[in-house]
Formats: sequence, C-alpha cells, structure tokens
Amino acid sequence: MNGYLMTQREIAAFEQHLRGEERSAGTIEKYLRDVNAFARWMEGRAVAREDAARWKAHLLDHGYAPVTINSMLAALNGFFRFAGWEGYRVKFLKVQRRMFREASRELSRGDYGRLLDTARERGQERLALLMEAIGGTGVRVSEVRYLTVEAALAGRAEVSLKGKIRVILLPEKLCRKLLKYAKKQKIASGEIFLTGSGKGLSRRQIWAEMKRLCRHAGVEPSKVFPHNLRHLFAATFYRACRDIAHLADVLGHSCIETTRIYLLATGAEQREQIDRLGLIR
Repeated sequence: MNGYLMTQREIAAFEQHLRGEERSAGTIEKYLRDVNAFARWMEGRAVAREDAARWKAHLLDHGYAPVTINSMLAALNGFFRFAGWEGYRVKFLKVQRRMFREASRELSRGDYGRLLDTARERGQERLALLMEAIGGTGVRVSEVRYLTVEAALAGRAEVSLKGKIRVILLPEKLCRKLLKYAKKQKIASGEIFLTGSGKGLSRRQIWAEMKRLCRHAGVEPSKVFPHNLRHLFAATFYRACRDIAHLADVLGHSCIETTRIYLLATGAEQREQIDRLGLIR
C-alpha cells in the first residue's frame, strides 16, 4: 500500500505530544481540529505525498482565507513531523505581509463600552468583569485562570506557560472589583471566573457568551471575540507609552514582530494618513 493511514490512535498520540511540549490549550484544540478536518477529507484513504497539496487547493477553492489555510497547514505539517512521515509536509501559501487591519474586525473603545454596559444591564456580571479583566490587562484567554483571589490580593498574577513565567500587574481598581465579585460568589481562594459547577471557564464558553452578547449590544459579531480585547489593550497601551519593546514584554511576546501585528492601523486610518501627504495635485 502506498502512503500512510491516519488513525485516531495516532492523532491521540499527537495530542499527548503537544501537551508534552506545553502548548496552550487553545493551540492544542486548534491543531487537533485541523488535523481531524484533513483526516475526514481523506475519508479513510491512505495519505499520499501529494494529498496535503490537494487539500490546500481544496481549501482555496472553498474560499478559505490564505492566512487561515496556512494555519491549518501548520497543524498538519506538525502532525506529519511528529509521525515521521518525511516528505509529506506541504509548502505554505505565499502571503504578502498585511499593512493594515480590516475595519470589520476592529473593536473600538466605543464597542468595548457598549459590550460592558449591555452585559451589566442584562445582569451578566461575570461576563462584564471578565471582559474588563482581559481588556484592562491584556491577558490571553488561556491565562484567565491565573486571575485568582490570591492574585487580586497581591495586585499581580504569575502566569506560567510554555516553560516561561511572566508577571502581570493588575490595576488597583480591577483588583477591588475582582475581590468584591469573589466575596459575592463566596470564592475564598483560587480561580475567580468559574462556572455554576465550580469549574474554570473554557475558551469556548467565553467565546460563545461574547458572541451572544454582541447581538444585544449592537456590535458587529466579526469584532467580538476574546483575543480582540487583548488587541484593544495593546493598541491603547501603545498610544500611552509609544514603546513597542515595553509592550512586547507586557503581552509576553518573545518577538517584537508579533507585537507589531497588534498595532496595525485600519485601512481607513492608513488611507487618511496617505491623504494627508498631499501628493495628489
């Protein structure tokens, strides 16, 4: 038989490999979703060397964005590398670096305010405080579990991910709000943002609650997802300090190029900057 069969046993082993590398829960979830999508597309057939390239073409034909396709290929290549399937990895699409961010995905401070106000009006205190915590500190959604009673008391949270430890300073006003909420919920220690059964909120739960809220707040759903709160924090912080290296440290980025992506202007902002050059007579 030519090629290899992708089995659920191998995919499960890949998951354990990712956990051993201390990948974030979100990364593991995405990699497994993309690898399983490819496995379903193969419909039980043995994987030949050209199949990954065929899948790339299939995704393009079905309207997937190039950046999305490359992220899916990264997951698949990671599986091939883990499985030892030499020569099966596929090249990424060549994508020119984007110089501006789409306005349809730009969460403004006005949008942010409407989301917070609407959540409170609807009695969704936990969601309002959670969005404020992410927006006010820039933590990743996977780092919300480090916002504990102890962290609020100390005014700082120690985040340990991928073998790295960084300290997140918590604003005094946020600490007071967190402790007040924890006392109301009878949470004496540990994580503050919990489900009714006492478990930590998952990325999927947070995402779903925000998506439902945006309809009531009159904010475009394309702008409303947890990571956009982190982008809002980054843009606001940079406007205040104008120090990208400092911002990279605050966000926990090891590469300033990653931080730069957070600071892209919208297309409308960039067009205004070009118009002000006055070079069209």
